[in-house]
Amino acid sequence: MNDSALWLVLNKMKVPFLAIILSYTVSIIGLLLISGIDNNGNAHHMSIFDAFYFVTYTASTIGFGEYPFEFTYQQRLWVSAMIYISVVSWFYAIGTLISLLQDKLFISQIKQYRFKKQVNKLREKFIIVLGYNYVTSEIIKIINQTDYRVVVVENDKNKVDNLILENFTPHVPVLRANTYDSQTLELAGVKSMFCKALVTLYKNDELNLRIAVTTKMLNPNIKIAAKSTTKNHTENLKDLDVEVVENPFKIIASQINLALNAPNILKLERWIYQIGKLNDKLPILPVGRYIVCGYGRFGQEIYKVFKANNVDAVFIEIQEPKRKKDIDIIYGNSDDKHILTNAGIDRSVAIIAGTQNDTVNISILRTAKKLNSNIITIARENHIEDFSIFNNANIDVIFMPSKILINKTTNALIKPSADKFIKYIRTKDESWGQNLVKQLIKLIGEDPILYLLHLSEKHSPAVVEELKTSKLKLSIFKTSLSNYKLDNSVMALMIYNTKNQKEIILPSWDVDIEPNDKILFASDQYSVDEIELIANNIFELHYAINGEEKRHLFFK
Repeated sequence: MNDSALWLVLNKMKVPFLAIILSYTVSIIGLLLISGIDNNGNAHHMSIFDAFYFVTYTASTIGFGEYPFEFTYQQRLWVSAMIYISVVSWFYAIGTLISLLQDKLFISQIKQYRFKKQVNKLREKFIIVLGYNYVTSEIIKIINQTDYRVVVVENDKNKVDNLILENFTPHVPVLRANTYDSQTLELAGVKSMFCKALVTLYKNDELNLRIAVTTKMLNPNIKIAAKSTTKNHTENLKDLDVEVVENPFKIIASQINLALNAPNILKLERWIYQIGKLNDKLPILPVGRYIVCGYGRFGQEIYKVFKANNVDAVFIEIQEPKRKKDIDIIYGNSDDKHILTNAGIDRSVAIIAGTQNDTVNISILRTAKKLNSNIITIARENHIEDFSIFNNANIDVIFMPSKILINKTTNALIKPSADKFIKYIRTKDESWGQNLVKQLIKLIGEDPILYLLHLSEKHSPAVVEELKTSKLKLSIFKTSLSNYKLDNSVMALMIYNTKNQKEIILPSWDVDIEPNDKILFASDQYSVDEIELIANNIFELHYAINGEEKRHLFFK
């Protein structure tokens, strides 16, 4: 038991313990002083052991009888008084103990001790996730499918209970505590050599910054994924060398920018983030006048994108901010027909509902449709639980920052190669993206699997052993194990060379592979299975290289 729990026990039980000790002491002394008679009628005085033994079983109401000889009336009188004293002291002690076991502070200390024990037993790489909600729940599920484990800290009792009921596999240790406290972070294992990252995605930017500062002070080498929605906090996080800084408003703004300039790049990004397929309808945004409902942090990011792309737009905001000369803003409720009419709904090509309330967003778009049936409706979905409602609302384009935040965070922490590939494709134009989409659909299908192969002793022992004596081409991984002359449905998207720390994007199949390379493939499930066989099985690797079965194996 930890020091706090032990201190609580000693503090609460010291008076009951003293009462028991005092009652035993007085009872034993009385039995020692009062003279008895043995079986021969001689005077007899109890020994200390005899007195202690008799008091022990009598005080606990077991009652084995008079010991070691039949008592005199004086002894019986003393024992009668002793029973009342000792039994009352025991009842007092037991009542205090039961009260202690129901004490919330004591229970929290016991849970803290169990949590600490579970974390200390972890001998695998793990990630600390602060806070439990839909987003972090999905992050936990994704992490649990990898070689990493998860440790969670949450201050809300109901959320802790929900996590426990979720019954994650493998088991996820959870502690109810303030996440910004340094002692809590230490209990969660932030200083452990097995702790590789920490995730803090709270709505409060100040809290995320505070946690990041505390974490970096405790362990400068830990990787942090933090949410930030303001420029100031983002700069502060980057100054702390926080590796992953996510801004959901910038995420949507970036998607809108891609939809305006390179919709196929956006399609590739959505496929990698697992929120769309390659044959999905292109999210093309029309040319013309836009109405944007909301000029908060989200609206300001949209304004930057529209200004960079020379898009004519009017903003509707319920509260008047500091007026800017170059921004066309109307103040009022966005779902008011008169406000939308004044904003020029009849001559606008699209309307973006970007408030913090999903119900209001749907109401805005339904009202807009009644005023202009041809207008393109675009919604920001705040809560992913409302996705079915948005689908039934017949909205043309839905941007889901929560879903992207889930995959963006997990990619950055456990699939950095996919994150690097996304950063690369954002630098390419629409023609390049369209060409890659066509190739992937033709070769693999509408929803290829994104698979990362690490050429290490653990994940690719056969290939690594072969590389010690000879060179291998990337093409071995596309070879069909059922027919050497055929190729599987697989495309190499990127090779990350850890030795030179350089990426090769869309590498040729003739490129040489090296130990510790990380290769990102797009393929179907059958091809993934065969790639794993080639990487791990010396017989399958031999067939992929030579086109013949390996019949003899000599052991040294």
